[in-house]
Amino acid sequence: MPRRHAKTPADNAREMPGLILAWYDRHRRSLPWRARPGKRADPYRVWLSEIMLQQTTVVTVGPYFRDFLARWPSVHDLANAELDAVLHAWQGLGYYARARNLHKCARAVSADHGGRFPDSEEDLLALPGIGSYTAAAIAAIAFGRRATVMDGNVERVMARLHAVETPLPAAKPELRKLAAALAPAERPGDYAQAVMDLGATVCTPRKPRCGACPWQDRCIARKLGIAEELPRKSPKAVRPRKHAVVFWLSRPDGSILLQRRPEEGMLGGLMEVPSTPWRAEPWTAREAMKSAPAKAQWRSLDGVVRHGFTHFEIEMTVMAGRALSRAPGGVWSQVDRLSDHALPTLMKKVVRHALAKL
Repeated sequence: MPRRHAKTPADNAREMPGLILAWYDRHRRSLPWRARPGKRADPYRVWLSEIMLQQTTVVTVGPYFRDFLARWPSVHDLANAELDAVLHAWQGLGYYARARNLHKCARAVSADHGGRFPDSEEDLLALPGIGSYTAAAIAAIAFGRRATVMDGNVERVMARLHAVETPLPAAKPELRKLAAALAPAERPGDYAQAVMDLGATVCTPRKPRCGACPWQDRCIARKLGIAEELPRKSPKAVRPRKHAVVFWLSRPDGSILLQRRPEEGMLGGLMEVPSTPWRAEPWTAREAMKSAPAKAQWRSLDGVVRHGFTHFEIEMTVMAGRALSRAPGGVWSQVDRLSDHALPTLMKKVVRHALAKL
């Protein structure tokens, strides 16, 4: 009986894209931003969905994507929108820098490129808010360019396929190199989406369905029985904690004072209930009063508002007061109209806390 030879990297590069593309043709997910089989993808839809999907799930993004398309069907429409409207529509997706850069990018594409997205990774990378992953995804999916598209799903598939035991994030360069070796020149967009679909539906973080995988015979982690253990991750660092005091200032007519955060920085351009700066040390009442938006009979409300960001946690105490005869300038809103403003999740927590304690 002739001896069977192990597959070489060159063999895999030739054969594996075909295996997963055949699987994809049968099992591809139907997503609102995805072109139908045989149809060319719309670069605007691809870009919009990829920005929304960063740090966010497909299930969450679906309604937002449909809403954005209904409001702004083209990149020109989005470019002509007010930033406030874009931020308001973005509420709930988090990472608001994405929304600001989305708006900047739409304006750049509309004004500098005649409404057409560049078709190369290099030119896409020059646009606001587009990083290496998004540039590769747009180039491959919208323009059929051979590109290495790396998201969390692809990293997981590659780590298991090649049994890479180096923990993330240190393993990222190796995983990218392995993924690049497999990326085909034909149907690169379908291939990129196929690997992402594989990670999302079969090669899942827990209890992967290895028996349904088109690459099961090539997967080293499966053969070693360690698929569910990969990719390994370095221990998470303890997130530091910050503190702030929030000032819930009301007028006799019941309206509440809001202010806009600086354009750059955390939650840039969004509305907030006025507060002290955010810092590592808790605030004393005397210190906090220096940041109060007006003179008032301030009283501290029981409890704290807690919220977690990617790199730190924050605890906010709330002080409530009634504006005197000369109310400070700013944006005043009735409580039942607060939802009309682009308030981030943290501030929505502050609103709920204040209303509950008052």
